Amino acid sequence: MKEKISVYISEEDTRKKIKELGKKITEDYKNVEGKLLLVSILKGAVVFMTDLMREIDLPLSIDFMIVSSYGSGTVSRGNVKIIKDLDINISDYNILIVEDILDSGYTLSKIIEMLKTRNPKSLKLCSFLNKPDRRVANVELDYCGFVIPDEFIVGYGLDYDEKYRNLPYVGILHFEEE
Repeated sequence: MKEKISVYISEEDTRKKIKELGKKITEDYKNVEGKLLLVSILKGAVVFMTDLMREIDLPLSIDFMIVSSYGSGTVSRGNVKIIKDLDINISDYNILIVEDILDSGYTLSKIIEMLKTRNPKSLKLCSFLNKPDRRVANVELDYCGFVIPDEFIVGYGLDYDEKYRNLPYVGILHFEEE
């Protein structure tokens, strides 16, 4: 099978949306008591979080989690494995989880459930992409970049078998007979 990618969200539209999200997050957190901590879910969300944090005009900290539910396939297997946990105690922080894509919601629901037990001041969720047609877990977004159809998306941090993360746009991955 040959892989082909068609552009779905351009680099320019991505930049515009991130500026918009950064402005909204800045406005929402400017008078909130406590420190702001952006938590990136690696590997996919690192590109989004890097661009987003530069658009947030507030003091903030960052931390990372590595969570796996896909392996080398295109569909979440439903089991969530924490590979790298946060490095800090989050009880003094307003947590903003920064995710690349909200798909089934299963992985994020498990992460949210776990982080809430650590008593953060607040916990909100920001996802670059939202695929509501695939939702199986009840996860509500506080900040959303783009709502997308049920297609396999790559680029701008998202991958297929560790490929295509470096594309500056979001594309739909197609498989064609050779």
